[in-house]
Amino acid sequence: MGSRTARRSFDFGRTHVVRPKGKHQATIVWLHGLGDNGSSWSQLLESLPLPNIKWICPTAPTRPVAIFGGFPCTAWFDVGEFSEDGPDDWEGLDASAAHIANLLSTEPSDVKVGIGGFSMGAAMALYSATSCALGRYGNGNPYPINLRVVVGLSGWLPGSRGLRNKIEVSHEAARRAASLPILLTHGTCDDVVPYKFGEKSAHSLSIAGFRYLTFKTYEGIGHYTVPKEMDEVCNWLTARLGLEGSR
Repeated sequence: MGSRTARRSFDFGRTHVVRPKGKHQATIVWLHGLGDNGSSWSQLLESLPLPNIKWICPTAPTRPVAIFGGFPCTAWFDVGEFSEDGPDDWEGLDASAAHIANLLSTEPSDVKVGIGGFSMGAAMALYSATSCALGRYGNGNPYPINLRVVVGLSGWLPGSRGLRNKIEVSHEAARRAASLPILLTHGTCDDVVPYKFGEKSAHSLSIAGFRYLTFKTYEGIGHYTVPKEMDEVCNWLTARLGLEGSR
């Protein structure tokens, strides 16, 4: 084993796949929130009027989570608070980002790929977006996927500190950041991931050079999704991915 004993190994749960009902034009990995699993989201995604998208819904590893006093539950990374101000679990973030990228690595070359998620899943999607722009994970390993869209509902941005500097020093990173469409949505009455953290994350991405960013506010909505919000996601994905008939 040698030096490998220092690294934690993560056992990811079951992956649920929703096959496209029409022509396969895009594949999106969709990431659940803390304590949830891939199954619950796969059912909602299957009901959306997006017949050209294949959805891959993985389940996060079960691990001790600091915000729950070390109680184990499904989590993409360890977290002490739901904001960009907390310490970042780089090892957990990189392990999950690599697992997600691996799920997309076998998709056909003519299929556009993206990542979306809710709450902690949204945080993971945004970390993947920054890894894609930088061309590498936090550990320095190359990021292998050319993401075409990223969606984050009720989430926050991990690893925001220093992001702008990392992107500004690389012409390629700045170019990738500027061309990656990102949709963020957040409810003003979110009592789990407060609205101000979503707003701050959108600002951090904007000043880091993510110019193709849409931030949608939902008045009076808490930490959950509503049909109006999912309609927005459908319309946005259809436009950004150039999907054929969305009905």
